[in-house]
Amino acid sequence: MSQSDRAEKVRHLVDGAVAGDVRSVSRLISLVENEASGYEEAYSMFYGRTGKAKVIGITGPPGGGKSTLVDKLASKLRQLGNRVGVIAVDPTSPFTGGAVLGDRVRMQRHNADPGVFIRSMGTRGHLGGLSRGTAAAVDVLDAAGYDYVLVETVGVGQSEIEISSLSDLVVLLNVPGLGDEIQIIKAGIMEIGDVFVVNKMDRPGADRTKAELEYALDLGHELPRRPKVLMTNAETSEGVAELVAEIDDYYGWLRDSGILEKRRAKHAELVVTRMLADRLMKRLGSEGEDGELAGELYVCVSRRLLTPYEAAERIFKRIIEKGAI
Repeated sequence: MSQSDRAEKVRHLVDGAVAGDVRSVSRLISLVENEASGYEEAYSMFYGRTGKAKVIGITGPPGGGKSTLVDKLASKLRQLGNRVGVIAVDPTSPFTGGAVLGDRVRMQRHNADPGVFIRSMGTRGHLGGLSRGTAAAVDVLDAAGYDYVLVETVGVGQSEIEISSLSDLVVLLNVPGLGDEIQIIKAGIMEIGDVFVVNKMDRPGADRTKAELEYALDLGHELPRRPKVLMTNAETSEGVAELVAEIDDYYGWLRDSGILEKRRAKHAELVVTRMLADRLMKRLGSEGEDGELAGELYVCVSRRLLTPYEAAERIFKRIIEKGAI
């Protein structure tokens, strides 16, 4: 295929996605997620249309009911006239490389609704729990005119903190009766939450969980506006309307205070830095002498013969020697 034919094909795909064609949106996400031929041209065509969607990260411990809550949030947002994109981030299968789907079958009832787009994506082993393709998928849905993009992560823990760099606002979910009093306090990630939710509010201990979260927030949250702790029962939709209202209210405060703009700048820094690192390593090469050198350096670091900084410096010098930068 000639360069002009490829550009025309990419243009047609982008135009379809921007116009709201669901199939085009899906294909465009696949293009940028897999960095297939033409993905950079595609990005340059649609990126100027991004920045309008409200990107909401939703995380919490496994078994907390995140998928059910996301399903009910999507329904409520649709009732209010919004278009909703959902990105469900799953662990990547070690056998197929694809996403291992959790309890997401219930979300399929939205399939007949063109105003809801759902995509499961694998982490692909990325330590932060989010692959590069996740940010790209958010941008595609943003450019395609979705008012809200809900990003549901695989779980909660130190490796999930990256969700705060991708999202405009983070909903941190917990439930009573998971063993420890407050799972998210133990995980040490209270600082990433903007809105806190105690789901399964009908369970014994829900009020205690709410009180303990509020106490922890009174002690240590750094933002000038302390987040609220809401109660929901996602199975019955109880509290979901209040959660949507609080998300919108808190989002408005983030925007008006200038914090939202700073968060988006930080996200841009993260994405650009990661892409730069990836390109430099690709220039170095994974095979031949370069690959052998890198492999030897990794072994030396693992055996404590070199520090990670020394290994990085040697790789950097090799990149410079090759004229990659």
